[in-house]
Amino acid sequence: MGDGSHLGKVRGLGSSGHGSHHWLQQRLTALGNILLVGFLFVSLIRLPLGDHGAVLRWATNPMVALALILMVVSVFWHLRLGLQVLIEDYVHGPMRLLALVLLNFYAIGGAAYGIFTIARIALAPVVAGPGGM
Repeated sequence: MGDGSHLGKVRGLGSSGHGSHHWLQQRLTALGNILLVGFLFVSLIRLPLGDHGAVLRWATNPMVALALILMVVSVFWHLRLGLQVLIEDYVHGPMRLLALVLLNFYAIGGAAYGIFTIARIALAPVVAGPGGM
């Protein structure tokens, strides 16, 4: 490929073509995060202050539970994409593979725990508080 010069050594080592897909995924998850966290914020502001039962009744709504699950998945996917770029850019040697594996375990585990928690709340029966319903 090259004649041993510096230019010859780097010819053909351009972009692998995967950067644009990664960039687009990160932007789409950021947009999803803005919409879903905005929904969460507005919904929580509209609930009565300090009323635990109202929050539980709100969270048991299937559409709300679905939106919360989508938010958890989007946030952890966005986290994984961003930290993967940092690791690939700044971690070198055998520690890179270990860091990427740990990142994947953390992101998948965190998302699974969040989904499980939301599903547990959404599928639990709502018990009326001291004031009744």
